[in-house]
Amino acid sequence: MNGLPSLDGRRRVVIENVQPEIDSGRFPIKRVIGQSVEVEADAFTDGHDTLACMLRYRHTSETGWHEVAMVSLVNDRWLASFPITEVGQYVYTVTAWIEYFFSWRHDFLRRNNVEDIAIGLQAGALLVEEAAARADGENQLQLQQFSEKLRTAEADVGSALALSETLANLMRQYSDRRLASDYPRLLSVCAEPLKAQYSTWYEFFPRSCVGNDMKYGSFAECEKHLPYVAAMGFDVVYLPPIHPIGLTKRKGSNNALVASETDVGSPWAIGAAEGGHKSIHPQLGTLDDFKRLVIKARELGIVIALDIAFQCSPDHPYVREHPEWFCHRADGSIQYAENPPKKYEDIVPFNFETDTWNELWQELLDIFLFWIRQGVNIFRVDNPHTKPFPFWEWLISEVKRLHPETIFLSEAFTRPKITYRLAKLGFSQSYTYFTWRNTKHELESYFTELNGTEVREYFRPNLWPNTPDILPEYLQFGGRSAFMLRLVLAATLGANYGIYGPAYELMEATPREAGGEEYLNSEKYQVRHWALDRADSLKDFIARVNRIRRENPALQQDHNLQFFSVNNDNLLCYAKTTPDNENIIVVVANLDPHHTQSGWVMLPLDLLGLDELCAYQVQDLLTSARFLWNGARNYVEINPLIVPAHIFKLRRRVRTEHDFDYFL
Repeated sequence: MNGLPSLDGRRRVVIENVQPEIDSGRFPIKRVIGQSVEVEADAFTDGHDTLACMLRYRHTSETGWHEVAMVSLVNDRWLASFPITEVGQYVYTVTAWIEYFFSWRHDFLRRNNVEDIAIGLQAGALLVEEAAARADGENQLQLQQFSEKLRTAEADVGSALALSETLANLMRQYSDRRLASDYPRLLSVCAEPLKAQYSTWYEFFPRSCVGNDMKYGSFAECEKHLPYVAAMGFDVVYLPPIHPIGLTKRKGSNNALVASETDVGSPWAIGAAEGGHKSIHPQLGTLDDFKRLVIKARELGIVIALDIAFQCSPDHPYVREHPEWFCHRADGSIQYAENPPKKYEDIVPFNFETDTWNELWQELLDIFLFWIRQGVNIFRVDNPHTKPFPFWEWLISEVKRLHPETIFLSEAFTRPKITYRLAKLGFSQSYTYFTWRNTKHELESYFTELNGTEVREYFRPNLWPNTPDILPEYLQFGGRSAFMLRLVLAATLGANYGIYGPAYELMEATPREAGGEEYLNSEKYQVRHWALDRADSLKDFIARVNRIRRENPALQQDHNLQFFSVNNDNLLCYAKTTPDNENIIVVVANLDPHHTQSGWVMLPLDLLGLDELCAYQVQDLLTSARFLWNGARNYVEINPLIVPAHIFKLRRRVRTEHDFDYFL
């Protein structure tokens, strides 16, 4: 009414530029149990008053706040961190206020006139008296005593009291926070299980787990296959859709438009007379058989992950029971999926703009909840970028509200902004463009983006060198060394990675047609009989790489990735280290699958905690070979036809009191 601002103008502290913060707090950052959240903020005021800055946080299941005093850095920047100890959601914010007592003490220390000191002691006594009114018990009594002594003490005694650490600690505890400024937003953290950060995936088709004289696999045969997967060191087994497959417009082998009577169809054409998304293909077994598979996998240290594909075959019960959930053509028939000129007549997509969208959403949520009740808590979601963003935000939030341990992998091979948006909305992990990044520049640029920008706070990459849909050109023409190299890169550049097998370890490399990325005789359309005992299989090499990952905690993180200089564009060099530099892994990879490449690697010894005057040992964990390196610049030569990469573990030279050297 009189033109004065509605806010309290006495709140003089400004708080801004709080990090991490995603889209002005619209989305949470991601962490896993055992990690911490490091928070920075700018906090300042007019004049020269001393500030206190506090990080406040709590799990959403708690009502009270935890507080951590922030440390002043430079240029009015403040820093503190808090731990993640349970799954679910945390919120955090920053508050700051003027510390009138410490501002007084700062000025008091500069007084050198007896009269000024006496006046200053009176002002200090008043501040301590006010703090006593905010305290209770023994602390209140102690502050009252300090106040009285400051009032009556001689200059030298009063000065000593003013500088007392006991008084300082009490005054910090009972600061005057009535005019504190609060950051206007509550920021959030999505806290997930450790497996969201570090996991090793293996995909196979259950129907190809066939025993003697079997034409179609079963869950019982999958159980027999699990020890093979466990021996290679995988801890997540991802199964493509296990539901009944439609007959109408069923695809034949190699995606033929007309199927024969013996063709088994695509598992992604979900739904038939036997049921839909909550049913199991009868040839695979029963629901009890599936639950037994889940239990057997856990006994081997493996978690079963399921593919959730929100699409239907024309034979799905939903089409009959809820035709309003689908688009219709002008003639009234259900609209099949198409991407002109391609037609996918064996699949009909949901219409997310239906008037009954809320019933559709609820049913799709119930699909996840059904499989969670069967013991599944990891899901790979097929093509989430073709469904509305609000739907995923709601669904993932609802699932995590009921089951916060659930992990979602986004299979969104699409434009970057869409991929990142899906990660912000709640997907725990995401497929990446790693599959097509082959050159040194491509790899360095892409992984710098993923780990060196704000993206790292919400996007967790899961690296796949192949999938049932993608046989990259690099694997088609690179031979055995290409398969070995891409596996090493996926397993060491990322904490989460996976392969589609047995196609990978058996080096399946023939495309359906020249210039394409589809497999010839793809398992998407037929049952395959794999010779798992082939002498040239990469299974032992894969097992060694996965063991290296398990034994070296530096490889179980993403954000510790550093690229190093090497004077050959065919050689890629990078490192991962633990914060204490107790575990240092340096990878040197030959990106040329056909020719020996050599060069000089430059290591920043200071960043790795190494003394440039002391030799250090590098042990190749792939071959067990050991080399003694000196200084920052060292020579490497890699023949890809033997092993296309080094995974070095650096060991420091330690000298005992008896001048006996060993490597730590």
